[in-house]
Amino acid sequence: MEVAEEIEIAIVGGGICGLATALALHRKGLRSVVLERSESLRAAGAGITIRTNGWRALDELGVASKLRQNAMPLQGARDICLNSGKQREIPLGGGETRCLKRMDLITALAESLPRGTIRLGCQALSVGLDSSTSSPSLHLQNGSSIKAKVLIGCDGTNSVVADFLDLKPSKLFSLSEVRGFTMYPSGHNFGNQFVQVKGDKGTVGRIPIHNKLVYWFVTQKVMYGRGGLEVPKDPELIRQLTLEAIKDFPSEMTDMISKSDTESLSNTRLRYRSPWDILVGNFRKGSVTVAGDAMHTMGPFLGQGGSAGIEDSIVIARCLAQKLAENYDKKSRARHTMMMKVEEALDKYVKERRMRLVLLSTQTYLAGLLQQDSGLIVKFVCIILMTALFSDMTRHTRYDCGCL
Repeated sequence: MEVAEEIEIAIVGGGICGLATALALHRKGLRSVVLERSESLRAAGAGITIRTNGWRALDELGVASKLRQNAMPLQGARDICLNSGKQREIPLGGGETRCLKRMDLITALAESLPRGTIRLGCQALSVGLDSSTSSPSLHLQNGSSIKAKVLIGCDGTNSVVADFLDLKPSKLFSLSEVRGFTMYPSGHNFGNQFVQVKGDKGTVGRIPIHNKLVYWFVTQKVMYGRGGLEVPKDPELIRQLTLEAIKDFPSEMTDMISKSDTESLSNTRLRYRSPWDILVGNFRKGSVTVAGDAMHTMGPFLGQGGSAGIEDSIVIARCLAQKLAENYDKKSRARHTMMMKVEEALDKYVKERRMRLVLLSTQTYLAGLLQQDSGLIVKFVCIILMTALFSDMTRHTRYDCGCL
């Protein structure tokens, strides 16, 4: 019988949150191993918007300065109604907002980690508890298993770690989003503004990354076919269907999508975890917890999904380091005492993050309902709740997750 490998801290998932968590732990002197199912680091989604709170967290991780070199700061945002032509300013909330290539962020995080931290091709199938020690055990697709003192699930919306915690599955908006990059070798003339055009059939958004590259997205209602919901995956089919859906939009928008980088194109159903599930969810069992999309997947409407995951990484590393330091100060390394401290640290992490995530997920959920076919009454209620709960629409950008 194969003996399970023992690891101090195992992180499932090598996306933004998983790598950020490993780096935050490394900055606090705690070693971890990141288990990524793919054979290479993944960067699905093309671009990612980072607001002021996210840059504050990236500064704590020590990678913000490098990332700023390839991403221009946004100086404004406009919302344009296709039918009426009316425009309105979208508040960015002051501070710093930039759009990054997701791969640049992944690379910066990965290159800052000690060699050997990331293990590729390690797909987790299930999580259990060791019968003798009650430590979490992770069963991998290759037949091997890992025992960890701490297990952190950063494995996205279909998380095996979230399943172990008995969290309710994420839910689907009746929206999909096509994303891509377009390169302008001679430079574009879009300035440094985020622009989105809203029509009856969807919304087209354009965000400059630097003076030659723009990130764009098209949010639209999901398509129905004979087989049910259809979300195409073939890049050329995605392009053709997207161009057909936005044929009445301004030519600079359709030209941008026509000339986009084929390899960057993706089409994703938008998902969310209900605010009430985040409010009451059990995010810790023993020394197992979750972070990032595995904990709080949300729509892209606030540009906070990635930043919230980076905030998670700062808080969980800080809590673990504080509690483990208390243990060392008492010069007690008994396993029972150690595990009690780990559980206390994870409880502190969950408590600190919960209300921040409830508010973020509520605001995002309401914004999503307003974009899909929710009915006039539902939309009216959403507007009332938005006005009552989030009169300061950009308050979420000024949140400070604290220092490492």
